[in-house]
Amino acid sequence: MSIKSFAARIFASVVHKQTQAWAQNPVAIQEKVFKKLLEVAGDTAFAKAHSFKTIHNHADFVRQVPVRDYEALRPFIDRVVAGESDVTWPGKPLYFAKTSGTTSGAKYIPLTKESMPEHIKAARNAILSYIYETGNSHFVDGKMIFLQGSPEMEAKNGVQLGRLSGIVAHYVPSYLQKNRMPSWETNCIEDWETKVEAVIDETLPEAMSVISGIPSWVQMYFERIVQRTGKKVGEVFPDFNLFIYGGVNFEPYKPRFEQLIGRKVDSIELFPASEGFFAYQDTRTQPGMLLLLDAGIFYEFIPADQFYEENAPRLTISEVAIGVNYVLIISTTAGLWAYNIGDTIAFTSTKPYRVVVTGRIKHYISASGEHVIGKEVETALQQTAATHGLIINEFTVAPQLETAAGELPYHEWFIEIGSQNTNVDLTAIALTLDKNMREQNSYYDDLITGKVLQPLKITIVPPNGFQQYMKTIGKLGGQNKLPRLSNDRKIAAVLEGFVSF
Repeated sequence: MSIKSFAARIFASVVHKQTQAWAQNPVAIQEKVFKKLLEVAGDTAFAKAHSFKTIHNHADFVRQVPVRDYEALRPFIDRVVAGESDVTWPGKPLYFAKTSGTTSGAKYIPLTKESMPEHIKAARNAILSYIYETGNSHFVDGKMIFLQGSPEMEAKNGVQLGRLSGIVAHYVPSYLQKNRMPSWETNCIEDWETKVEAVIDETLPEAMSVISGIPSWVQMYFERIVQRTGKKVGEVFPDFNLFIYGGVNFEPYKPRFEQLIGRKVDSIELFPASEGFFAYQDTRTQPGMLLLLDAGIFYEFIPADQFYEENAPRLTISEVAIGVNYVLIISTTAGLWAYNIGDTIAFTSTKPYRVVVTGRIKHYISASGEHVIGKEVETALQQTAATHGLIINEFTVAPQLETAAGELPYHEWFIEIGSQNTNVDLTAIALTLDKNMREQNSYYDDLITGKVLQPLKITIVPPNGFQQYMKTIGKLGGQNKLPRLSNDRKIAAVLEGFVSF
């Protein structure tokens, strides 16, 4: 065992004890975070506009600070971007993380000297939790690749601006710098297809042990390796034994990954965003990710089925229940206050508090009142794939309301299946999938039974069709994610151009 591997085990034990200390006192920890946030930000423009000095408890906070998304908070954020100090948090931010907005164009999420270290600490502790539980630390001696955005940044009114994954690249600890791949030059390549080929050029000769990234883009990297070498990824990288991912549910991709790798590898799930690092998988024996309650983030939770109601309840950590779908609301050391990040979560445990991401509050199908969410379609398709031995490369779902005369509306599933799935019985697959969806969602079942909807239909997308779609909209690679479902046919309309009916 190397010195680095041995030191990692000792450090993992220390971090585990620290984590247990706050995880066993969740309510007190969140109350401490809440008070600290209000105290530190007390002289900011936002605090004065919302009378922070008169906020003494959560009920006061709810009355005085409404829930906002980026557009609603934008008047304050724009002042920060323009270079003004002490707007939503003391001073100026260290960085702006630039993200793609659906209605407002680019969004600029502030990262401060208080919030930035929490991103780094959470990613580090996720790996250390894995080491503590498994005893596996040998991978720290191998090469590690993080498929991410360009680390190049530009200045905006005196503040550095870039993609979160690129900003984080500047914080890779020195003891990992020699292990880290790809090179700085390759990481700066903007065109994703060119970048993937350059990454392969650099990594093929190396002893890769850890690979990290969003599953859809790592899958593309793996597929190109198999095409180029004619070997399974596990043969090319015999030391590869840990996959770290975040952003999307890995389960739909898992069969394809195992096929490309040629064996199973351990994985760690993360829940990062530009707005904060919220959770990571702290154990392999229980479902869900540990919600980070001591990371400068105060959490509120709104039941998703009440989110659009006037005066919807805003619950604290002590009031949540297992299995309920909540919209995640955050207040942070980056100066985001009662901020709706758009993600929905459900708790799998309250001792300690662990969560799974169930989807996006704006990504749903309810064209006929069915209230279908991301987790339901992912679970139904995963069950169906297991039944029929399917490998699913990618998929999305959209309602089809404009049907022929006398034909009922339906849900159309656009699915790209693995090339090894030949002569599939789409009728049988659709029947199984519809049955699984009806078991997942009682509203959908009622609409099928009541003849408001007809059973779903499947449209097969040709190989690499989804990659073509993402390229068409300028979001190929990096940290971009395909919505699993939408309540309109904007995505479907583009995909139809890749499909032969």
